[in-house]
Formats: sequence, structure tokens, C-alpha cells
Amino acid sequence: MDHNDHPKSTDNVLLDLGFDDAEELSAKAALAYKLNELIDQRGLSQMETAAITGMTQPKVSQVRRYKLQNISLERLMQALVSLGQHIEIVVQPAGRVHRKGITVAADVTRRAAAMHD
Repeated sequence: MDHNDHPKSTDNVLLDLGFDDAEELSAKAALAYKLNELIDQRGLSQMETAAITGMTQPKVSQVRRYKLQNISLERLMQALVSLGQHIEIVVQPAGRVHRKGITVAADVTRRAAAMHD
């Protein structure tokens, strides 16, 4: 098999695997990762997280297990805001620097890193 026979991969493994909603799933996964990180850092139970975020405990459980099909991007963003996070959405033209699509970047620096400032 020639190396040119391999399909070109992207930086999105879900897209490479053929998921129709790969960009949305990637965005949800990034937001869920940040949400789970905050839950862990604060030592919150699923019930405590539900009370703070307004989500049901079963929805929190889904987020904890990255079962994100029935959870909207908006709901994940609202949960992050309720935990004291700032969400910023930037719309810009696709082109040389950015390809068209959705990108989510979550600051995953630890509190200890912020203390050095």
C-alpha cells in the first residue's frame, strides 16, 4: 500500500472517524473536560454540582462520563458560568489562519500556576 493511499487526517479525531457532528462533539468534550476539572478541584458531589449549575443529577452524571449527546453546548456553557467561569465566543472569517468550523479552547492551568503571578 502506497503512503498516498491513506486518507489525510485532521486535528479532529472525531471528524477523521466520520462523525457527522464531530466539531460539536469536540466542542462539548472540551467544555465537559473543563467542567469536570472544576468539579474535581472543588470536590463537589454530583448532587452539589446539580444544585449549583441547575442541571439534574443524571445530566451531571452524563457529563462526568462524557456522554454528551443529549446535552447542548449552551447548557455546558451555562454550567461553567454558574461555577464562576467566563465564556467568550469569537466569530472571525475562515482563511489562512483559521479554517471554517468550531474551536473551543479551555484554560486548563491550575490554580497554583496563577499564584505565581
